[in-house]
Amino acid sequence: ANIGPDGPVFAVFDCDLAKSVKTNSFADTFPNNFFQMGITEHNTAEVAGSLSAEKAVAIWSDFGMFGVAETYNQQRLNDINHANLKLFCTHSGIDVGEDGKTHQSIDYFGLLNSTFGWKVITPADPNQTDRVARYVLSRPGNFAVIMGRSVIPIITDENGKPYFGEGYTYRYGRMETIRDGEDLTLLCAGNMLATGLEAWRRLSDSGKHIRLVCVSDWSDIHADDLRMLSATPQLVTLEDHNVKTGLGTTIAAAMFEQGMSTRITKLGVTHYASSGKAKDLYRMLGIDADGVVRTINAKLEAVSSRV
Repeated sequence: ANIGPDGPVFAVFDCDLAKSVKTNSFADTFPNNFFQMGITEHNTAEVAGSLSAEKAVAIWSDFGMFGVAETYNQQRLNDINHANLKLFCTHSGIDVGEDGKTHQSIDYFGLLNSTFGWKVITPADPNQTDRVARYVLSRPGNFAVIMGRSVIPIITDENGKPYFGEGYTYRYGRMETIRDGEDLTLLCAGNMLATGLEAWRRLSDSGKHIRLVCVSDWSDIHADDLRMLSATPQLVTLEDHNVKTGLGTTIAAAMFEQGMSTRITKLGVTHYASSGKAKDLYRMLGIDADGVVRTINAKLEAVSSRV
């Protein structure tokens, strides 16, 4: 499969999950460029990584648990060997829901961030996913695009138009201020932005002035964005990831290195969750909209009581 007459050759790899990860339409259209590897994730990571070192654009799509944790050593070798694998993982985080704790990929960033080259991106909605895909497929290096299982809504601006619509240009490594405010900053990993936006609406309705920021690229944090985050008295981070090795911890370390500081509260996965609907698991961990609102109100009230 080529994009244009002089475009690169695309090769898509699957491990018996084509229908679930939506690569079946590519297989139907370009059968000679689709490789059904069966349940051989370790082998697939090696083969796709090796092919990516050539001129082909190698894409492997799988569940988060299989694409990262299960095959971590192979992905580490892809980093060592300067491969150019494009890894698209769905069913990541506790958003995997009913599949249970064995399939909860809650360490996708922590693992890949312990390499020197992998870049991890968590798009905020289908529109940003489109821009991210176009970006990573046209750049060298190993990229992991991480998505959940649930259908997420289109993120809109304050006028009700798609935020990541026609006028949007994706900038790797930069954050997006979705709503402005000065009382506190809520920093959402891209795949949690819809939840953060719902919390922002409720807080805004109650008179709170919250800055809502989206970070889709966790691997490279720009100093200007760190300064923006430290401009408000408090920062709350929201992620569908182990808080020990995820977004909040990464931001805190980056701020410390830059000599910046603010009060940081990390909302995310604090233990292995049960099997159940994603919305119920989020509620149990306090990372649904209700939990975010509750946490932010408590933080703001604590500040008021000290004044």
